Amino acid sequence: MKQVTIDPSFWELFPDAQVNILFANGIDNHDTDNNYDERKKLLANATHEADKFLTNETFRLNPVVDQWRQAFQQFKKKKGARSSIEALLKRANQGRKFEPIEPLVDVYNSISLSYGVPVGIEDRNKIAGDLHLGVAKGGEAFRPVGAEEDEPALEGEVIYYDDEGAVCRCLNWREAQRTMLTEDSQNVVAVMEAINSEQIERANEAMEELSKRINQYFGVNASQVYRLTKDQPVADVPDNLIKK
Repeated sequence: MKQVTIDPSFWELFPDAQVNILFANGIDNHDTDNNYDERKKLLANATHEADKFLTNETFRLNPVVDQWRQAFQQFKKKKGARSSIEALLKRANQGRKFEPIEPLVDVYNSISLSYGVPVGIEDRNKIAGDLHLGVAKGGEAFRPVGAEEDEPALEGEVIYYDDEGAVCRCLNWREAQRTMLTEDSQNVVAVMEAINSEQIERANEAMEELSKRINQYFGVNASQVYRLTKDQPVADVPDNLIKK
């Protein structure tokens, strides 16, 4: 994988959007007893911070939830598909605790909850060719995490994809088993979408904080943050990160 490209078809739906991209190498994503306790506290603090996005007793009327539901109405989707940030906020709204899953997943979920933005991270070594975000032609191969059968993308659905099929369906709604993070993932790409100016401001702060936490928890320096727009839709993986 050498670059991330946001296709023209995406900008036709969301001309004012911005997609933030971050690359990192050398992650040690193995679980340990020490970092388990620390990550549990991190998730608990983030769940508390998420309260600021849950000010309306009617869950669907909270601005973050409502904005993404409206966005998902702009393209074809599988019934019940929701933005990843809605899924996290729903759990927080229900008073459910977030238990640690694996180090990098916990770090990016904590960022998502604290800043009210969708965040996804994929194993860059598993991406076939380059990563794209755009509108599906339909039939792109996709096997969800934990599934035993393929669930191809729908025509008109907004997906992340590579040369072998869909990587994430409905933006960050559901990711593919093929490219998901595991404890052995080392070289990664992080993505974060925002569709209006207020979201963009939060996403910019969130991606900078993600970069800091990658350094804090994994001892590696991430790349610069790439802020992709319709006028600058491509982020190249830095040369020093391509072959490592």
